[in-house]
Amino acid sequence: MHIPDGFISPLTYMPAYAATVTLWYVTYTKTKLDSDKISFLAALSALSFVFMMIAVPLPGGTSAHLSGVALLSIVFGPWLGFAAISMVLVIEALFFGEGGVTTLGINVLAIGFIGCFSSYYVYRFLKKINENIALFLAGWFGMNMPALFVAAVLGLQPLIASAEGKPLFFPFDIETTVAALMIPHALIGIVEGVVTVVLYRFLRKNFKVIFDER
Repeated sequence: MHIPDGFISPLTYMPAYAATVTLWYVTYTKTKLDSDKISFLAALSALSFVFMMIAVPLPGGTSAHLSGVALLSIVFGPWLGFAAISMVLVIEALFFGEGGVTTLGINVLAIGFIGCFSSYYVYRFLKKINENIALFLAGWFGMNMPALFVAAVLGLQPLIASAEGKPLFFPFDIETTVAALMIPHALIGIVEGVVTVVLYRFLRKNFKVIFDER
């Protein structure tokens, strides 16, 4: 769901950059990571990078892919998850052309912030009812809430930046973008949910040190 360059007006991506930088500062003040967990955070961040690089093109120029966002935020908390996903997105944008540089702030807000916090709180809310269902739905929402945000941002561009009735950037309206993004992401979210359950159970069984203090 990375948005490439040229799709978004400066009136949208500049405030998004400001919000992203502010959230990075808040993350810096809130997060603390034990040295024995750094290697696990790095490994899951690398896995998230691989997930995102295997992207399926969608109509309109964006893409769909697994993310690993829910797993990171559940295991390490939403702020550390946001920090890890932000780093992944910066590397992808600057060195691999996955997502634009001008749209980096929007991609970080969508996949990093909305993805991590929505999946984390879905898990927290449902885990006492059934932890496997909570993990699955955390993966699904961690995929689909960012997609909905991206669809809204893209779909609003004709209203934000037009000249003589013609869109200057992304041309399709919000009804089109919501349908184009949410239908495939609803399906891929099922895979993300299953992957989240399987990997979380694997880590819980084999790497208990990550969870010892929880």
